[in-house]
Amino acid sequence: MIEGFELVREGDLAWLTFTRPDKHNAITLEMWSEIPRVVRQVEDDPAVKVLMLTGSGANFSAGADIGEFRELRSSAEGAARYDDAVQEAVRSLSEMVKPSVAVIRGNCIGGGCQISVACDFRFAADNARFGITPAKLGIVYDYLSTRQLVGLVGPAQARYFLLSGQLVDATRAREIGLVNDTSADEELDGDARAFAATLGSRSQFAVRGMNRIITKITDGQPEADDEVDRIRSEAITGPDYAEGVSAFLERRTPQFPHR
Repeated sequence: MIEGFELVREGDLAWLTFTRPDKHNAITLEMWSEIPRVVRQVEDDPAVKVLMLTGSGANFSAGADIGEFRELRSSAEGAARYDDAVQEAVRSLSEMVKPSVAVIRGNCIGGGCQISVACDFRFAADNARFGITPAKLGIVYDYLSTRQLVGLVGPAQARYFLLSGQLVDATRAREIGLVNDTSADEELDGDARAFAATLGSRSQFAVRGMNRIITKITDGQPEADDEVDRIRSEAITGPDYAEGVSAFLERRTPQFPHR
């Protein structure tokens, strides 16, 4: 694992933590480039059901490390390489079939907010602040992340974020649908873990299959394809369906196979 990250297994959870608190967990190019590998590692680990992302110290992430920009984005070619790394990181998170949950304290700004939006769920402390600030730097936000933001909060709120670069607090973020829920700071980790445990208690075949289908829909696919048909067919002939129906009829908690 490179500097700036920590990946830790906790039961059936994997916690990816930004570990640059002295830099407000700003994300370096090396960190952007490492995210797809981390995602593959989590996807390939049969013991992990949910990926949790958070920041050490008081902040989730203040965004990309702008201190690198003079050197790494000083030319059109350098800027393009940097943007490719960011987009691959975002794409890898958004295309995960295992659920991902951002656990957010303090500043979640710029690239930090971009990463949180690429996750499936966002849980925030009451002290969290959100903003996306490319307009302050003369940068046009990439298409994938813009589409994800519009899908999450709608075009009017996406314009507010992207064109103004202004910050909003956790209450406003919840009101517009940017975050799923908010908690007191001391309760945040427990609430996020409880939700992750709920995800882990469900049929993992169903969770991952539906997550894959939702990704296809948000990517603009208008109709089911062969992969969707296969997922649904395998579900009704698989052990999870049999266990789920039996548990319902027997009025007990289902015990789905661990996979």
